[in-house]
Order: sequence, then structure tokens, then C-alpha cells
Amino acid sequence: MPITAANLVISELQDRIRRLEGGAARKGEVLSFGIAEIDAKLPGGGLACGALHEVAGGGADAVHGAAAALFVAGIVARTKGDILWCLTRPDLFAPALAQAGLHHDRVIYVEADREEDVLTNFEEGLRFGGLGAVVAELVRLPMTVSRRLQLAAEASGTIGIALRRWRRPTEAADFGQPTAATTRWRISVLPSEPLPVPGIGRARWLAELIRARAGEAAEFEIGACDATGRISLSPNARDGQDQARRARNLA
Repeated sequence: MPITAANLVISELQDRIRRLEGGAARKGEVLSFGIAEIDAKLPGGGLACGALHEVAGGGADAVHGAAAALFVAGIVARTKGDILWCLTRPDLFAPALAQAGLHHDRVIYVEADREEDVLTNFEEGLRFGGLGAVVAELVRLPMTVSRRLQLAAEASGTIGIALRRWRRPTEAADFGQPTAATTRWRISVLPSEPLPVPGIGRARWLAELIRARAGEAAEFEIGACDATGRISLSPNARDGQDQARRARNLA
């Protein structure tokens, strides 16, 4: 009996060491979009893995954040390991996430009644260090809280994404408040790509990189995530500047 207990302790310590080593290995690594125009605007050529990032919907999608959620799903789908998704509203549509490359067998959903509990789960997930990414749906993200989340992500090397979702348009004003997030994105819906035949083409988004620490702000017209989580630069990016501006002004 004592031997068995000792073996369990040793096994647990070995698992913890492996998680810590994995987090240390990922520090300084980036997750590239694979698009030169976007990666060039990001320090290191991609999204920092051991960091907090922030994504919100824009325009008509500011409250529901459907496009923003799919954008996030495509990002975390390209990481390795399970994904922890913390939320208060169980309204995510798993087949849609799968179309963006994030399949249900990789996602662990943690539902809470209060946003305070979502933040606690978010931080604990980041500190755990054995996950591909941690996502949390949040209405508010105070500076002090965001700093703590950033430190947790840095310590473990895990990418953390705060998906801002609001219940009413007036709450969206909180997105203008400063946070410690390494990057801040706003995703707005654009008309889908035209087809040579009647039908609906690939969804298109306006991706605004509002903030990038040690980087540049920019905006891109992109094709929505494919089944591998990859986005594409829209071939009509130059022609659609007026649509992009209109979508931004609605935000």
C-alpha cells in the first residue's frame, strides 16, 4: 500500500514536471497565421503563445460575436492539445466550430453561472500549463485582471484568448478600455465572396488588429476559417475598402 501511494505521488510529480517543461519550451514561440501580410504586423511573426489575446465582434456582430468566435476557433484549432473553453452561456454551435477546424473531441467546456467564476477558471486553466489554449467568454476585462491573466499565460507558455461577448450594445463600449492583452482584434462580417453561379460563397471578415504590443495596428479583409482553421487574404481586399469602412463605422 505505501509503495502504491508513493508511485502515485511520483507519477503526479512527473506529469507536473512534463507540463512545466512543455510550458517553458513554448515561451517565446508564436502561432503564425501563414499569411505574410498579417504575420509581418505581429512581433515574432505570429501570435505569442505564452500571452493573453483579446477578440471581439464588430459592426452588426458586436453583441453576438459569431464571427469573432469562429476566428478564435480557427486560431486555437491550430494549437496542439485540448482546448479549455470557459463560458456562461451554453450557446456555442459545435458543428460550426468543427467547420473552423476545432472538433468537439478537443474541447473541454466549463460553464459557470457568474463571470467571476469564468475568470477564475480562465486563470486556473492558463496556470495548468497542459492545454493547447484557453478561451474565456467575457463581458468585462479590467486592467488588473488582464495583467494577472497575462502573467499566468507567460508562466505556463499557454495561449489565452479573451472572447468579448456582450448582452446589449451599450456594454460593447467596455472594449475601448485598456487591457494588458498582447494583441486586440475586432472581427466584422463582410459580404461573402462572389460565385460565378447563384449561391453563397465563402464568408468574409474584416479583421482589425487594433493593438499589437511592439507591433503595428492594421486591418485585413480575409476569408473565413476553413476546415483546418486557416484564414485567407481576400482577393478583393483593395476593392472592398468602402465596405470595410462601413463595417468599422457600425462598430
